[in-house]
Amino acid sequence: MADNKPNIQHYNKLVSSISKILSEAKSNIATTVNTTMVVTNWHIGQYIVKYEQGGKERAEYGTQLLKRLSEDLTKEFGRGFSWRNLYNMKEFYMQFPILQTLSAKSVNSENKKLQTPSAQLSFEKGQTVSAKFSDKAKASLSKLTWSHFVRLLSVKDENERNFYIIETAENNWKERELDRQINSSLYERLVLSKDKKNVKELSEKGQQIQSEQDVLKDPLVLEFLNIRQEEQYSENDLETAIINNLGEFLLELGKGFTFVARQQRISSGTEHFYIDLVFYNRLLRSFVIIDLKIGKLKHQDIGQMQMYVNYYDREVKTENENPSIGIILCKENDDFVVEYTLPEDNKQIFANEYKLYLPNKKELQKLLEKYL
Repeated sequence: MADNKPNIQHYNKLVSSISKILSEAKSNIATTVNTTMVVTNWHIGQYIVKYEQGGKERAEYGTQLLKRLSEDLTKEFGRGFSWRNLYNMKEFYMQFPILQTLSAKSVNSENKKLQTPSAQLSFEKGQTVSAKFSDKAKASLSKLTWSHFVRLLSVKDENERNFYIIETAENNWKERELDRQINSSLYERLVLSKDKKNVKELSEKGQQIQSEQDVLKDPLVLEFLNIRQEEQYSENDLETAIINNLGEFLLELGKGFTFVARQQRISSGTEHFYIDLVFYNRLLRSFVIIDLKIGKLKHQDIGQMQMYVNYYDREVKTENENPSIGIILCKENDDFVVEYTLPEDNKQIFANEYKLYLPNKKELQKLLEKYL
């Protein structure tokens, strides 16, 4: 009697092959749907702007137009055409002139069917693309979803917008993550942490992690820990909150970080020391040691961190890895203590402040104007 049982190895290969095809198809469908939505919404915004320009609509009538259009489109097509969404489509067309403009004939002709939007974002040579976008930002636009574009409409500064476009594409940020980074003033904090000569790179290339200084933000914003500023909390409470929100903390730290250890013990005879948090940055190929302080920085804190960094450099890191980095995360920094405790050519130990609330964006922008 023939054995009807399938060969397990061949069967598993079959399942694997089909799973791969389905996963790729699902991804392609999602990409196509998103691209079609982005292009369609851009064209809808274009038609609204052209209509208003043709009729010389005044601003006060613009809202009434959108409300009437919303009612008619909703009756025919259902949800998704609120006046606010239509307003966003209009703004999207005006702020992101990223597609070839339809011919005047196809837009203005009432007797001909409107041109069907293409399901492709075209950014090739010869494409009409606004000079507002850096080359890398242009290349990143096709990776953004409609939700990303809607969130970016509120970012008026061109350099800041370029930065968020690039970072969203490179880091695969969801809309929620992009929203958090904008609200936490990531761009302003990075600019204020950099040398003036390197600021332009943020809008042209995004955040580049090439040196120890590139991983620093001033301050580090930890609003996601949900610890109120006036609360009494210990360093252990702060550490536990970070571990419980590790995904958000890694997002705040930035590119290339992976978690290594918590409360790592270093023993010297009968005495034990405990490192609060240890990470590894694969872009720098360096261990990053973080010590948490809930008060003002003291020179003893720097001495302790120096010991941790020396230990890691001598006992843990390999020859192929770069020197370890130590970051003292404190509630209040002291530039005087840092300057005169560490050598002038220090590239390993840094003190950074943390905030338990989102910074005031307007205040940071004012600082930015003075800085630049």
